[in-house]
Amino acid sequence: MNPIRPSATGRVRLAGARRPLPPPPPPWWRGAAWAAAAISVLVVLGLWVSNGALRDEPLTGLGRLTGLLGSDLLLLQVLSMARIPWVERRFGQDALARSHRLAGFGSCWLMVAHVVLMTAGYAHTDGAGFVGTGWELIVTYPGMLLATAGTALLVLVVVLSVRAARRRLRYETWHLLHLYAYLGVGLALPHQLWTGADFTASTPATVYWWGLYTVALLAVVACRLALPLWRSAYHRLRVDQVVAEAPGVASVYLRGHRLERLPARAGQFLLWRFLDGPGWSRAHPYTLSARPASDVLRITVKDLGDGSRRVRSLRPGTRVLVEGPYGSLTTDRVSGRPPLLIAAGVGITTIRALLDDLAAPDTVLLYRVRRRADAVFRTELDDFHRRYGVAITYLEGQRSPSGSWLPAGLDAPGGLRRLVPDVTVREAYLCGPPAWTAAVRADLRASGMPADRIHTERFAW
Repeated sequence: MNPIRPSATGRVRLAGARRPLPPPPPPWWRGAAWAAAAISVLVVLGLWVSNGALRDEPLTGLGRLTGLLGSDLLLLQVLSMARIPWVERRFGQDALARSHRLAGFGSCWLMVAHVVLMTAGYAHTDGAGFVGTGWELIVTYPGMLLATAGTALLVLVVVLSVRAARRRLRYETWHLLHLYAYLGVGLALPHQLWTGADFTASTPATVYWWGLYTVALLAVVACRLALPLWRSAYHRLRVDQVVAEAPGVASVYLRGHRLERLPARAGQFLLWRFLDGPGWSRAHPYTLSARPASDVLRITVKDLGDGSRRVRSLRPGTRVLVEGPYGSLTTDRVSGRPPLLIAAGVGITTIRALLDDLAAPDTVLLYRVRRRADAVFRTELDDFHRRYGVAITYLEGQRSPSGSWLPAGLDAPGGLRRLVPDVTVREAYLCGPPAWTAAVRADLRASGMPADRIHTERFAW
């Protein structure tokens, strides 16, 4: 089915069939990736033992091990968010972000343990004080001053990544600070090569560590820099039109060259940089709100901050840089069961795009809104109902005092089953605020829907 064409409102027509994209990597690939990560940790342990660590002073030996494991996790963390296309398609941004976060916290505290244990080990061997030994290591050993600065930057990024601290920062500020993690990795490298015996003690160790650093660097340069720049130059995206959808919500229509070659699917998002003045360098993740067509893309943005507020003032002809597409909330692995789409807030943008692929007489959409007048894409959703028989239920009203994802009056036990009696035979696609989505997922599981038929992805930063 082609995307709907809202020409009656004077908007750009969304039409045209999409070129079939390659299938996602096979399911076993995900297990192979986790196995490779586990093997890398075992290789580090093996190299540590083979280089005589068991004969070291105990504190120094443990310090060497924590430093090696911290470095390994740090580089795996960089690889997990290097935006490698086939990794993104198999794991999805949600799973990669969780692994990135866990590896980040793990590598940070292993690095801190490395500093403490190595300092304590040298102090014990020399019979000196802890503070004095630490200062001597920093100012006299090659590369240690840079490594100290790198460690401080990594700790800063980790502290600011704690949810309580992150909520106090604007997205733009947090994103800029997060880039310092790359600088921290770079500052640590000279120390590891100049004074890290485990990096140079044997040919296998040298090959492993240089190889891992090289792979991480090439992945970042190729997938975070070269590929986005090439796609932006090739597709030559420009703003065509900005259309108000609802209070504080606007759609941006973009035209470009040979967009059928952009490997994007309904349900995915891209990182967008609009070259409209200061602040253009900060990318913002916006989801496609309609299936990509051969000559036009559409994103729909809610005013949630400085970056999203600027979208409403974009002028036609504004050039655009893109990075992506990313995300796995697509129909790639659809089972063929009747779809149940559930959206809240700006999450309707993703669900609206998925409707281009899933609209059918047995499709059900539950849309949580405060008032029906606030619903985004109301005209288009009505068109899906009229043309394809999609059953649409607007879940209107105030929040339930019970904390349910359903509005007050519908939140009694069994509310979901009353809305969708055949919920257990369906396949669900969810998009909305993280806490709300988690509540919907729990309700679906309690209603008897297997976890592998519930598809969702977090887009919160």
